[in-house]
Amino acid sequence: MENWINFPIFAITSVLFWATGFVLITIAYFQKEKKKLHTIGIILSIIGTVIFASFITFLWLVLERPPMRTLGETRLWYTFFLATIGLIVFLRWKFLLIYGYSLLLAFVFLIINLVHPEIHEKTLMPALQSPWFVPHVIVYMLAYALLGLSCGVGIYGLFLLYTTKNYDEKVILLGDNMVYLGFAMLTCGLLFGALWAKEAWGHYWTWDPKETWAFLTWLAYLLYLHYRYYHPKKLKNHLWILSLSFIVLLICWFGINYLPSAQNSVHVYSN
Repeated sequence: MENWINFPIFAITSVLFWATGFVLITIAYFQKEKKKLHTIGIILSIIGTVIFASFITFLWLVLERPPMRTLGETRLWYTFFLATIGLIVFLRWKFLLIYGYSLLLAFVFLIINLVHPEIHEKTLMPALQSPWFVPHVIVYMLAYALLGLSCGVGIYGLFLLYTTKNYDEKVILLGDNMVYLGFAMLTCGLLFGALWAKEAWGHYWTWDPKETWAFLTWLAYLLYLHYRYYHPKKLKNHLWILSLSFIVLLICWFGINYLPSAQNSVHVYSN
């Protein structure tokens, strides 16, 4: 099957719409009377997301299976959720910087897919032919997108604290909201994965490297939530935990592919 099924065309078109939309939104943001530019920017951003979603749908139809089998395919979902959530956050809270960060992160993952194209196969191994496959991957990618953006909030907050010594409480509240929802999705992903493992292999949990790092990721964000609750005034510590937890998440997602102990893991994504 053709590599990535014309993915570069869809990817570049989406990026052009996203980038143009963001530029117009930015101009309107700093020039309040430019409401028409703001509206056009939002429309262009939505069109970019629709185009990208169309590619995922097209790929699903062509492959006759959910495009979630390989690491590259999961990056498609991650990019889609980043662009979507970033725009929603901007529309709701007017954090332009977070929207820009979400698009930047989405572009990085798009570039990775463009540099490392894949040959898609229609076949799925028996273990993936499960009703838990789609919800497990979807909730995890949604969680990863939310928590990835919360990392951006953490980095921005640290920048403010170390440079201006001032801090906007709305920033940490935005990070909290993203972690609340992202942690809920992460928990669902763990539960769906356990049920899937029971159906496919006869056991819920085996401390496989992927499972271990998934649990460590869950613990990292649980630590943030508890520390935030019991030490509400220690903002700098909150922001460091929020920023560094994303590193644990990235190791769980694709970093373990490079660990010798994970080479025989049934949970490592195909390349």
